[in-house]
Amino acid sequence: MENELKKFDVAQLAHVEIFTPDPDKTLWFFKDLLGMIETDREGQSVYLKAYEDFYHHTLKVTEGKEAGLGHVGWRTSSKNALDRRVKDLEKSGYGKGWIDGDLGHGAAYQFVTPDGHPMEILWDVDYYQVPENEKTQLKNRPQKRPIKGVPVRRIDHVNLLASDVTTNKNFMMDELGFNLREHLVNNDGSEGGAWLSVSPLVHELAFMGDQLGGKGRLHHVCYWYGYPQHLHDLSEILTENDIKIEAGPVKHGVSQAMCLYAIEPGGNRVELFGDSGYLIFDPDWKPVTWREEEVDKAIIWYGAPLPYEYFRYGTPIIKEKVETK
Repeated sequence: MENELKKFDVAQLAHVEIFTPDPDKTLWFFKDLLGMIETDREGQSVYLKAYEDFYHHTLKVTEGKEAGLGHVGWRTSSKNALDRRVKDLEKSGYGKGWIDGDLGHGAAYQFVTPDGHPMEILWDVDYYQVPENEKTQLKNRPQKRPIKGVPVRRIDHVNLLASDVTTNKNFMMDELGFNLREHLVNNDGSEGGAWLSVSPLVHELAFMGDQLGGKGRLHHVCYWYGYPQHLHDLSEILTENDIKIEAGPVKHGVSQAMCLYAIEPGGNRVELFGDSGYLIFDPDWKPVTWREEEVDKAIIWYGAPLPYEYFRYGTPIIKEKVETK
């Protein structure tokens, strides 16, 4: 019974914090180009949400010396579920302890993955209090659709680089009840990537092997549009404003989603989903396995191949060693 409960204890990705050495330009990217709403500020941090995010924020942008991951926040399905997961995290040796909370949420238990990615798990959240002029007549939407940039609708997932995909994947499955949805298996039996979720989404979390041998790095955070055309609309805006488009629009094999990758001015990679790909409702889902020789189709089903740097660039940035004769 305990193992069955575990699969329902974590409900969703609640928020992601990123560090940026250029907060003004990073905020301009998310607010003016992606249409996200600023909900609060405190210290060196600014809190943002997309117009179909219900919570106080889904993105926390914090000034730092270099780009990278601040932390990932997960919400449980109940207070009792939080208590159960904390007990297992404490036994795992990766627990860090409780904090009183942050703007937008109550007490949270902090922990790290085996690779050192900072995370927290929580139950109590604040919902965004919509100003009168932002209220919409569409009652199942939190607020009006913004009229700035090409506004994203909600947070979708976070992708993390890992020195060992399998170890980190197993930790999230064993301690937090995540489900393996798809994975890439190398010829030597190791995993090059794993896509996991706690909901019908193909993934709220992915791990990719860090080819530069780093630990705890961020590959990207992703926001969702729901309409592939918006990727083309955004591409023009990014190009006009000298924002680097790393790849896309293209279609993934894993997840089947239409996507675009850009590097925000602070240096972090951001993915935009043009649709959801497919959803998983089968309670007896068997993970999809892609083999090393199928990696091209797994990553890009159609469209231009991803650049070399896609598989090596992450934040914080690791400078590659250049061999000299």
